[in-house]
Amino acid sequence: MAEQTAAQHELATLIVESLNLEAVTPEQIDPEAPLFGGDLGLDSIDALEIALAVSKRYGFQLRSDNPDNGRIFASLRALSDHVEQYRTSA
Repeated sequence: MAEQTAAQHELATLIVESLNLEAVTPEQIDPEAPLFGGDLGLDSIDALEIALAVSKRYGFQLRSDNPDNGRIFASLRALSDHVEQYRTSA
């Protein structure tokens, strides 16, 4: 498993907390692994929860109609890179 950066770990913690993932710790989320359809078992409802948590924490919207969502939500690394590009506050 790849090492998480500090930004990825912060985002992984946000995902675990916002989705109440009891069987997963932030450290267990592989930055390269698929967020959806993989070991985490996340679905489209979880994507909405993550988007809401990200907008509250980082001050920008992840829109459901964004054609790049497949790429943005592909993995923890992809989502973290997107957040780092658009975040306005910590």
